[in-house]
Amino acid sequence: MKRDLSAPVATSLFPAAAFAAALAFSPLATGAAPVVRIDGSSTVYPIVEAIAQEFQRAKLHEVHVNIGVSGTSAGFTKFCRGETDIATASRPILRREMEACAKAGIRFYEMPLAYDALTVVVNPQNTFVSKLSVAELRKLWEPAAQGKINTWKDLNPAWPAQKIKLYAPGADSGTFESFTEVVVGTPRSSRSDVSTAEDHAVLAQRIAEDKDALGYLGLDYYIENQTKLKAVAISDGKDAVLPTVDNIRNGSYQPLSRPLFLYVNEQALEKPAVRDFVDFAMKNAARLIVEANDLPLPARAYSENLERITAKKVGSVYGGEDKARPRPADMKKLLEALLHGS
Repeated sequence: MKRDLSAPVATSLFPAAAFAAALAFSPLATGAAPVVRIDGSSTVYPIVEAIAQEFQRAKLHEVHVNIGVSGTSAGFTKFCRGETDIATASRPILRREMEACAKAGIRFYEMPLAYDALTVVVNPQNTFVSKLSVAELRKLWEPAAQGKINTWKDLNPAWPAQKIKLYAPGADSGTFESFTEVVVGTPRSSRSDVSTAEDHAVLAQRIAEDKDALGYLGLDYYIENQTKLKAVAISDGKDAVLPTVDNIRNGSYQPLSRPLFLYVNEQALEKPAVRDFVDFAMKNAARLIVEANDLPLPARAYSENLERITAKKVGSVYGGEDKARPRPADMKKLLEALLHGS
């Protein structure tokens, strides 16, 4: 499954288009066929889209999969209201979101799905920026930078006095929350003079069209558009490292690597269509995630997700804090599972 900059997927930026996108995999949506309702992360969207396409073919389109792309935070809001069966997320669920679900009587299964990397990119016409440190990113993105760091020369005296135009995911995006926490130190803390879009495909398109651009997005969107974007190597006290699959796999691309998740409503699993979709997703995830240009977890991780359902182990292992990133020990645990297949 490939996306092209000339035909980006619809997102929550355009409500009518987003609704059309949600119906894109349900050609008979006016019929009585069962529906699997999914909403959340634009980063996870390509993976779930690929799974939904194959699932519906396997079901001869007798089950409809409606996929919304409202962003991780908005997706959790809908999920904890009982409006969706599955939430997709580019960060673990937060404590306040867990409390909202509990208040609504919603219990859930947390399912690690893939590993991703926040990718800092510039326009290919930019010939002077090949690497940045986390400290330089903080200097550029923190709220205090607004009105002070306006040109590349302001960031590094060796660079030209060309205006920097910043691009980022919207405030409802888990990518925005993760990036701001890692780089700035506080989730959702960022300068505001930034062009935003919830859809990473739209971000990719805008950066590709702006020679002064710098932005960040999910790895898969960079990979699909790498002829039109230039990835920036990131350093954090060590040598600068590019966000390649190998560097993510060996743990050297830090601190901008992250897990991706599905959250499944326990009660929704009583519906055969939802249970069938989850089973299909876990049994086919590794192959389809590779096709979607993300990094799959080892096969054992997907079987463990299904085992948690059988054992009725609801709740979160990686979430429950008021931060966008997992606790360091839990991030290490997930990375070790990725690296060693255990």
